[in-house]
Amino acid sequence: MTSAPAPRELIALGCRILAFRGLAADILGHISLRRDDGALYLRCRGPHERGLLLTEPSDVHPVPLDGEPAPPDGYRVPNELPIHREILRARPDVAAVVHVHPPHVVAADLAGLPLRPIVGAYDIPAMRMALDGIPVYPRAVLVTRADLGQEVAEALADRPVAILRGHGIVATGDSVQQAVVRALSVESLATMTLRSAAGPALPPPLPPEDIAELPDLGGGFNDTLVWNSHVAALEHAGLGL
Repeated sequence: MTSAPAPRELIALGCRILAFRGLAADILGHISLRRDDGALYLRCRGPHERGLLLTEPSDVHPVPLDGEPAPPDGYRVPNELPIHREILRARPDVAAVVHVHPPHVVAADLAGLPLRPIVGAYDIPAMRMALDGIPVYPRAVLVTRADLGQEVAEALADRPVAILRGHGIVATGDSVQQAVVRALSVESLATMTLRSAAGPALPPPLPPEDIAELPDLGGGFNDTLVWNSHVAALEHAGLGL
């Protein structure tokens, strides 16, 4: 049996998956993971930055939840560290936070197309997130201050994902795997939303009787198996760790 990836490896893999799937262009985006000591692991920017697609475990460093971060020489924390700090402060149930710039999510929101539960078995987790409502933070700002991070956390509330208008998304989870897969699902739903909007009329939400037929397949299927498939795709493309 292979051992479970270490936290730094998980974050590096998550960054690579998001970039490989088109949710994180060049150097934009980051993932954090809560540590047992109250700090967090965070994807930092290094002295030889090559972008999220080529993130290495050595790009991931511990950062305190409070106080001045002090990554190793040559590294610096993302400007939007407050996104991670304020969500983790507000949501003790959250272990991991993803911030990326998925283009279809941003485009759908700017076009006034809310992400509704229009798909079913195509992507059941996406349908359930849309059924509960995906909140929108209405400011297209760089979230560089604690007060702005608090606004994002308030917009997110108790939901797993929020859209940042004209910017990107935040996705949360009880693991890096879950947060990454949720981000992928929301982008998948946004892609289908934009494609279906090209027709003569917007598709209606799923009827209740169809929703009732769609099971919750559980984290082992929705998160672990999906994550493993993306890791395998990275390896096949020569982009594994």
